[in-house]
Amino acid sequence: MSTASTQLAAASGLMSLVLFVVAMAVLGILAGGFWLTSRVKYRESPRPRPEEQPKLPPEGPVHEVRENRESQEVPVPPEGGRPLTPYQLSNQDTRPSASKERPRWSRGSSGSFGGGGLGAH
Repeated sequence: MSTASTQLAAASGLMSLVLFVVAMAVLGILAGGFWLTSRVKYRESPRPRPEEQPKLPPEGPVHEVRENRESQEVPVPPEGGRPLTPYQLSNQDTRPSASKERPRWSRGSSGSFGGGGLGAH
Protein backbone atom coordinates (compact mmCIF):
# COMPACT_ATOMS: atom_id res chain seq x y z
CA MET A 1 0.00 0.00 0.00
CA SER A 2 1.15 3.48 -0.73
CA THR A 3 1.32 6.19 1.87
CA ALA A 4 -1.66 8.05 0.39
CA SER A 5 -3.94 5.01 0.46
CA THR A 6 -2.84 4.23 4.00
CA GLN A 7 -3.75 7.73 5.08
CA LEU A 8 -7.15 7.46 3.38
CA ALA A 9 -7.85 4.06 4.95
CA ALA A 10 -6.74 5.23 8.39
CA ALA A 11 -8.74 8.46 8.23
CA SER A 12 -11.55 8.96 10.68
CA GLY A 13 -13.80 6.42 8.95
CA LEU A 14 -15.09 9.01 6.51
CA MET A 15 -14.50 6.70 3.54
CA SER A 16 -16.48 3.91 5.23
CA LEU A 17 -19.31 6.31 5.96
CA VAL A 18 -19.40 7.49 2.34
CA LEU A 19 -19.51 3.90 1.05
CA PHE A 20 -22.30 3.07 3.51
CA VAL A 21 -24.35 6.08 2.36
CA VAL A 22 -23.83 5.17 -1.30
CA ALA A 23 -24.91 1.57 -0.61
CA MET A 24 -28.05 2.79 1.21
CA ALA A 25 -28.85 5.11 -1.72
CA VAL A 26 -28.56 2.23 -4.20
CA LEU A 27 -30.81 0.07 -2.02
CA GLY A 28 -33.32 2.93 -1.77
CA ILE A 29 -33.38 3.32 -5.56
CA LEU A 30 -33.93 -0.43 -6.02
CA ALA A 31 -36.72 -0.47 -3.44
CA GLY A 32 -38.34 2.54 -5.13
CA GLY A 33 -38.18 0.75 -8.47
CA PHE A 34 -39.98 -2.29 -7.06
CA TRP A 35 -42.59 -0.05 -5.43
CA LEU A 36 -43.20 1.89 -8.65
CA THR A 37 -43.46 -1.33 -10.68
CA SER A 38 -46.04 -2.75 -8.29
CA ARG A 39 -48.12 0.43 -8.53
CA VAL A 40 -48.09 0.31 -12.33
CA LYS A 41 -49.00 -3.38 -12.35
CA TYR A 42 -51.85 -2.78 -9.88
CA ARG A 43 -53.39 -0.19 -12.26
CA GLU A 44 -53.33 -2.57 -15.26
CA SER A 45 -56.50 -4.30 -16.37
CA PRO A 46 -56.93 -7.83 -15.02
CA ARG A 47 -56.01 -10.89 -17.05
CA PRO A 48 -58.82 -12.31 -19.19
CA ARG A 49 -60.84 -15.13 -17.69
CA PRO A 50 -61.01 -18.50 -19.53
CA GLU A 51 -64.44 -17.70 -20.99
CA GLU A 52 -63.06 -14.43 -22.42
CA GLN A 53 -60.30 -16.19 -24.37
CA PRO A 54 -60.53 -16.26 -28.19
CA LYS A 55 -62.45 -19.15 -29.72
CA LEU A 56 -62.04 -21.02 -33.02
CA PRO A 57 -64.39 -19.96 -35.81
CA PRO A 58 -67.40 -22.27 -36.37
CA GLU A 59 -65.91 -23.63 -39.61
CA GLY A 60 -62.73 -24.73 -37.81
CA PRO A 61 -59.14 -23.58 -37.99
CA VAL A 62 -58.03 -21.40 -40.87
CA HIS A 63 -55.65 -23.15 -43.25
CA GLU A 64 -52.74 -21.82 -45.25
CA VAL A 65 -53.44 -20.63 -48.78
CA ARG A 66 -50.68 -21.04 -51.34
CA GLU A 67 -50.70 -18.78 -54.34
CA ASN A 68 -48.14 -17.12 -56.55
CA ARG A 69 -48.17 -13.35 -56.44
CA GLU A 70 -46.66 -10.89 -58.86
CA SER A 71 -45.90 -7.24 -58.34
CA GLN A 72 -47.09 -4.30 -60.36
CA GLU A 73 -44.80 -2.94 -63.02
CA VAL A 74 -42.71 0.08 -62.08
CA PRO A 75 -43.75 3.02 -64.26
CA VAL A 76 -41.18 4.03 -66.87
CA PRO A 77 -40.48 7.76 -67.21
CA PRO A 78 -40.98 9.29 -70.68
CA GLU A 79 -38.00 9.42 -73.01
CA GLY A 80 -35.89 12.45 -72.17
CA GLY A 81 -38.05 13.22 -69.15
CA ARG A 82 -37.00 13.59 -65.55
CA PRO A 83 -36.53 10.44 -63.49
CA LEU A 84 -39.34 9.51 -61.13
CA THR A 85 -38.97 10.48 -57.50
CA PRO A 86 -40.17 8.29 -54.61
CA TYR A 87 -43.28 10.37 -53.95
CA GLN A 88 -44.38 9.89 -57.58
CA LEU A 89 -44.43 6.12 -57.12
CA SER A 90 -47.43 4.52 -55.47
CA ASN A 91 -47.29 1.57 -53.12
CA GLN A 92 -46.22 -1.37 -55.23
CA ASP A 93 -48.99 -3.80 -54.35
CA THR A 94 -49.06 -7.39 -55.45
CA ARG A 95 -51.83 -9.32 -57.15
CA PRO A 96 -52.50 -13.04 -57.63
CA SER A 97 -50.57 -14.48 -60.56
CA ALA A 98 -52.32 -16.33 -63.38
CA SER A 99 -49.41 -18.79 -63.51
CA LYS A 100 -49.68 -21.77 -61.19
CA GLU A 101 -46.03 -22.77 -61.67
CA ARG A 102 -43.88 -22.08 -58.63
CA PRO A 103 -40.72 -20.05 -59.28
CA ARG A 104 -37.51 -22.00 -58.73
CA TRP A 105 -33.97 -20.85 -58.11
CA SER A 106 -31.49 -21.36 -60.88
CA ARG A 107 -29.34 -24.44 -60.46
CA GLY A 108 -26.13 -23.77 -58.54
CA SER A 109 -27.26 -20.51 -56.93
CA SER A 110 -27.69 -20.07 -53.21
CA GLY A 111 -31.24 -18.81 -53.55
CA SER A 112 -30.71 -15.70 -51.51
CA PHE A 113 -28.29 -12.85 -51.14
CA GLY A 114 -25.53 -13.81 -48.77
CA GLY A 115 -26.73 -17.41 -48.54
CA GLY A 116 -23.18 -18.72 -48.68
CA GLY A 117 -23.50 -20.61 -51.92
CA LEU A 118 -21.16 -20.37 -54.89
CA GLY A 119 -23.78 -18.62 -57.00
CA ALA A 120 -24.49 -19.22 -60.68
CA HIS A 121 -21.23 -19.67 -62.63
